[in-house]
Amino acid sequence: MNDYLKLAKSAVEEFVKQGRIIRPPKDISQNLLKEKSGVFVSVYNKGKLRGCIGTYLPTKDNIAEEIISSAISATQDPRFPPIKEEELPELRYEVYILEPPQSVKDISELDPQKYGILVKSLDFPFKSGLLLPGLEGIKSKEQQIFIACQKAGIDLNKEEIIIFKFGAKKYGE
Repeated sequence: MNDYLKLAKSAVEEFVKQGRIIRPPKDISQNLLKEKSGVFVSVYNKGKLRGCIGTYLPTKDNIAEEIISSAISATQDPRFPPIKEEELPELRYEVYILEPPQSVKDISELDPQKYGILVKSLDFPFKSGLLLPGLEGIKSKEQQIFIACQKAGIDLNKEEIIIFKFGAKKYGE
């Protein structure tokens, strides 16, 4: 297990068992302590998503702190019941390190296997939805846009949107 996954796992286990937030270990890869990036952490139990939370832009001092924060938030993803201690041995993790989003001028620039997307409404109240790249079942650009809008509660028939794309490096078990 690499440092990205070890850190996510440690953060989840310490938080679920003890209610504590870990600090990045001193012996972790230096790039996790020196670099900044948006990060998403996905947690699975027996192949079923249990939580997926993150930020598309950095909000912490380094990637390690982003992973810890996102992993802990994923234990409390509002779409699912909170993760319980008895689930911990069954959990599997994925960590996505995101590249900065780039504005999309034409949907021909999109590729759901290569790029994640961020859609934002231009109408008040402003809403946004994000989909990571390479998600199972997403076969087309149009489907990717539709699902991201659906997640955000954006009605494509009534609201104008802007689209951003981003690459991501995925670390998974």
